[in-house]
Amino acid sequence: MHVGVLKVTLRLPENQSLKGKRRTISSLSSRVRDRYNVAVAEVGDNDAWQIATLGIACVSNSARHADEVMARVVGYVEASREDVEVVDSAIETLSGF
Repeated sequence: MHVGVLKVTLRLPENQSLKGKRRTISSLSSRVRDRYNVAVAEVGDNDAWQIATLGIACVSNSARHADEVMARVVGYVEASREDVEVVDSAIETLSGF
């Protein structure tokens, strides 16, 4: 079993409140979950209204597949919304459970 893990930090420059941030992150998370069949959670910067850190995970029988899914998720997040900017992303694959 292989687990692909992605930590992505987003900047929401047009956002003006925590309520707006939650709406944007919720929408993005739902679309990523539905499109790539991954788990998504906000894992940091909960009280900052223009920064969000998401943790995304994928379980696969192939390390290569897990890496590909995580790379596609990053590309999708970068391209899907004009009001969200990817500041940083890190992908790791854990193997041998």
